[in-house]
Amino acid sequence: MPEFPPRRDDTPTFPLPHIEHAPPSRISDHPEFHSLRRAQRRFGIRATILSVGGFLLYVLLSSFVPAVMNQPLFGHLTIGLTLGLGQFVIMGVTAWCYVRHMRTRVDPLARGLRSRQYENENRRTRPSAPPQGAGQPAQHGAKGFRTW
Repeated sequence: MPEFPPRRDDTPTFPLPHIEHAPPSRISDHPEFHSLRRAQRRFGIRATILSVGGFLLYVLLSSFVPAVMNQPLFGHLTIGLTLGLGQFVIMGVTAWCYVRHMRTRVDPLARGLRSRQYENENRRTRPSAPPQGAGQPAQHGAKGFRTW
C-alpha cells in the first residue's frame, strides 16, 4: 500500500492557478519567531531545574539526613536553617537571571518581530488612493506598545 506524505491544512486539494503564493503572513511562520520561542524555552528549562532542584534538594536533605541538617553552624543557626534561607536567594537569583535574559535576548527579537508585523499589516491595509481626511494626523491604535 503506498504511503502519502501528510497534507498541510491550508493547502488546496487541487492546484488553483489564480492564487498567488505570497510569503507567510502569520508571525508564527517567521524564523525569528522560532528562535524567540527557542530562547524562552531554553531559559525556562534551566530556571525550572534550578528552582525546583534547589527546593527538592532541601526537602530531601531534611527528610533523609536530619542529623546533618541539625548540625549547628554558630549559635542557634543550623545547616538546615541556612539552606532554608538559601531558598530565598535561589528565587532571587532566578528572578534576576530571568529579567536579564529577557532584556538582552528575548525583548530585542520580540521588538523586531512586532515592528515587522506592524509594517506588514500597514502594507496590507494601506489603500491605493488617499482617504478622505488625509490632512488629519494619523492616530495610532492599540498596537503601539510602550517600551521600558
